[in-house]
Amino acid sequence: MKLTFDAETESFRQTFVDWLEANMPPEAATTERPSSTADLPQWARDWQRTQFDAGWLVPGNPPEYGGQNATLIQQFIHNEVLATRHVADSFNPQALGIIVPSILTFGTEEQKERWAIPILRGELTAALGMSEPNAGSDLAGLRTKAVLDGEEFVLNGQKVWTSGAHDADVILTFVRTDPDAPKHKGISCILVPTDTEGVTRRPFGSYISPEDLDFNEVFFDDARVPAENLLGPLNAGWKVANGSLGHERAMLWLNYSAALDRFVDEFRNAVAGTDAADDDRLVDWYGSVAIDAQAVKLLGYRTLAKTRRGMIPTEQSILKLFSSESNQDAHARAIEELGALGLDHETLSGPFRHLHLDGYMNSWFDGYLRTFAGTIAGGTSEIQRNIVAERVLGMPR
Repeated sequence: MKLTFDAETESFRQTFVDWLEANMPPEAATTERPSSTADLPQWARDWQRTQFDAGWLVPGNPPEYGGQNATLIQQFIHNEVLATRHVADSFNPQALGIIVPSILTFGTEEQKERWAIPILRGELTAALGMSEPNAGSDLAGLRTKAVLDGEEFVLNGQKVWTSGAHDADVILTFVRTDPDAPKHKGISCILVPTDTEGVTRRPFGSYISPEDLDFNEVFFDDARVPAENLLGPLNAGWKVANGSLGHERAMLWLNYSAALDRFVDEFRNAVAGTDAADDDRLVDWYGSVAIDAQAVKLLGYRTLAKTRRGMIPTEQSILKLFSSESNQDAHARAIEELGALGLDHETLSGPFRHLHLDGYMNSWFDGYLRTFAGTIAGGTSEIQRNIVAERVLGMPR
């Protein structure tokens, strides 16, 4: 099935494609979105500012916030072009996709001027402080607390897995401001400048890339933050959180759909010249990956159509679950078919470099391990299954 859009929408698509081809730096077409904001090349900052000035950074925003008041469908077209062309559009995607939309939705005019615009221009970077040692998937279980003392909040507690915090200028931090309220209702959201006294950031690497110090522990020890940095009403952080994750999930499926579309060709290129290249047994698998890619796309279109009509699409959790797990399943099968070659990665095979294993397989092992992040970030697969059971199937808790 091939869905088509009206002439006006297709004209919007072509206008953006033409602008990309005329303005995109070569690096943006050959570089993945950086996993860390550390040591960012100047071209990345310049590229984000170029998009901002032209209204193509976030087309749905008003012009003063890097957009052109694009419709929901036009925003979808913009994201689809970026995903299918594999363009690195931002060096701080979490800020662009979650933090800035939250500030624009819930923030004051002063907060928008101080934080949102500089972040959009690439002048500041931001991180998201949600997960804690004992509150990963369950945000309502967070324990970091903030106590109002005059005109300041005093923060104490710890965050973990905070991507890019060590290079961020501000952390959008979720804290408990009413310990006596039900756990979903005593949460607030505060913009915490990282140079605040009492804020300590401790970066650490991952098993996949131990040298890539992108994750962080963040400690708050009597950190005093102006009360004016409260984002949204006091104790309304759960509403802000749902809005934040909604922004994250709205178009996330496009990246999975595009990745699955590319997957078979990339795998066949990887095994060219090996026995697997002519293995008829893999044909059915190639077909199933293509079907999964199409299913993700059609389910995404369905949620988009419902959102456009002002409905809350219950399929969103199904989409997040299916797209992330389809991507993981495809990579798992690839690793299985590649055998020992599929396990070639510096952390595993470094001591065996003298065997001259094929280096191109590094990305397959790396890609497989990173699929686990996709089934965790933004709500684990287990949480998504619970949501589907309760809200879609009507099953009891």
